Amino acid sequence: MTTKTLCQWKCFSVEQSSQTLPDGRNIEFTTVLHPGAVIIVPVTEQGDLVMVNQYRPAIKDWILEFPAGTLEDSENILACAKRELAEEVQLRAESWTELGELFPVPGFCDEVQYLFLAKSLTTCQGELDDDEIIEVVTLSSAEFLEKVARNEIKDAKTLAAYLKIQAMGLIK
Repeated sequence: MTTKTLCQWKCFSVEQSSQTLPDGRNIEFTTVLHPGAVIIVPVTEQGDLVMVNQYRPAIKDWILEFPAGTLEDSENILACAKRELAEEVQLRAESWTELGELFPVPGFCDEVQYLFLAKSLTTCQGELDDDEIIEVVTLSSAEFLEKVARNEIKDAKTLAAYLKIQAMGLIK
């Protein structure tokens, strides 16, 4: 297998490689390499969901989503989740539950998103990244589902994370 880096930017790269498929065919394939990310579902003592309304330059719009962030160089996954929770919503959690993993765009990217439920929340100090504009929003599960029905929550990782906690019986 031969690999060629086509582009490198920050912690992402685009690589082209020759691969042998399971059926024996050889192909050239281009992949976006991503260090991975965390998605945190913070739930208050009252059962409300803590979310962020964040401006995303790629879509030139605001999007309602759960706190999330990219893993830094060799960073422990749970440490990343704790860092992102503090940075984005100024909270720390005493209780952490691993919820599994998502592959957001496996057709062209190797990113793995690690899901966590965060409970027993207390306030703390955190600092946003330079390119982040965030408003913290708290919703009940009913309000969350109403916004989903009205197409006001469009973020795939947020929808998948909510489905996961609901399917696991971790929220009503």
